[in-house]
Amino acid sequence: MNASPNTDLPQLWLLRHGETEWSKSGQYTGLTDLPLTEEGERQALRAGGVLKGVEFRDVLTSPLQRARRTAELAGFPDAQLEPDAVEWNYGDYEGVNSADVRAKNPGYLIWTDGVPNGETIDEVAERADRIVERVRSGGAGDVLVVAHGHFCRILAARWLELDPVEGRHFLLGTARVCTLGWDKKTPAVVSWGL
Repeated sequence: MNASPNTDLPQLWLLRHGETEWSKSGQYTGLTDLPLTEEGERQALRAGGVLKGVEFRDVLTSPLQRARRTAELAGFPDAQLEPDAVEWNYGDYEGVNSADVRAKNPGYLIWTDGVPNGETIDEVAERADRIVERVRSGGAGDVLVVAHGHFCRILAARWLELDPVEGRHFLLGTARVCTLGWDKKTPAVVSWGL
């Protein structure tokens, strides 16, 4: 499978959970614990095919059921629960369709405007940084994190040593797989959105 040229360093694999009713409709889904749709379950099974044959040192999952079920269907029923991998707490925007927010405020961008009464992007980045540190301090080997759209995008930005707002450049569909590794000793994207 996709590998960094430097195998002495860890690689971080990301898997976004499969489709839910709210991801399908465009509603902000932070800590609301929704199940996968039937399509989301099929997506998770397909993601398992992408990950087949990769030996992971650790498999971590958000404790929310959509991520746990994705991990299970992708072939990782014993994934460790990682509370830091939950989605952004969207506060007052939880369950609100992002198009409705932009209809009231056409210039709105979650990456720069944030969410009322929820987490700041820097608070989400602090959680991502703890995971990056855990992966990097564990030595060589692959680590899979099964999590959520915005969180995975911020996690990728932090792996690359970018400001968390730069996660806005990494589109990530449901049940898509990404690999973050190295170009020699520089953090790099190995593959995105498989």
